[in-house]
Amino acid sequence: MKRVKIMGVFFHSVTLEQACMKIKQFLLDRGNHVVVTPNTEIVMMAQKDSELRKIINQSHLAVADGIGVVWASKHLGQPLPERVAGFDLMDYILRQGKDKGYRIYLLGGKPGVAEKAAKNIHSRYPGIQVVGCHHGYFSKEEEQQVIDDINLRKPQFLFVAMGAPKQEKWIFKHKDELEVKVSMGVGGSLDVLSGEVKRAPKTFRNLGLEWLYRLVTQPSRIVRMMALPVFVLKVLITNKNRERVNNR
Repeated sequence: MKRVKIMGVFFHSVTLEQACMKIKQFLLDRGNHVVVTPNTEIVMMAQKDSELRKIINQSHLAVADGIGVVWASKHLGQPLPERVAGFDLMDYILRQGKDKGYRIYLLGGKPGVAEKAAKNIHSRYPGIQVVGCHHGYFSKEEEQQVIDDINLRKPQFLFVAMGAPKQEKWIFKHKDELEVKVSMGVGGSLDVLSGEVKRAPKTFRNLGLEWLYRLVTQPSRIVRMMALPVFVLKVLITNKNRERVNNR
């Protein structure tokens, strides 16, 4: 797969459908395949966090979860085909896997959230088997028990909702211990699937303004959202420098 580099972070140049096809292929291959969904905020985190940047760049599939990333790719002369939101990718996998009876494990969220999400998944995607759930507030001492439970239940997919960069680091740290085919960080997706949090209306998503909806409905995110204008400025400076070099 072609990869596009944005501020030191690599993304695979795929559509939502192509990403899902690649994940289907992972199910046929040996080993645990790591899927990450960086947005602009995560790209900015990776500027200071070399461990996170390494994890993203070594993942089996990295998709652009954020209209800002797609915008940046166009300005830097390596356009990505479209935004592939983590929630949409998870939804696509579940819809495609209904007839195949995919086995999934939900890890993360506050106590009770994964169980609520599992109940709604059973209703929304009949045929999907949620073989296990566990909240994300386990201690270091309980970690091995969680890993053992995952392996005992033999899921094909492990969806981890701990927020970035914690979920990516946890998956990467334990990827060789986890007997699953695909491990994917899904951020707040379990909160949405459980009904605890509402996703932005489709109009906002289509206009690339999901970040604005989140800011309005969750004002506490404003500090995190400050990464967006810094990201835009860095992309514009990088593009300007690239043009200057090309014009020499």
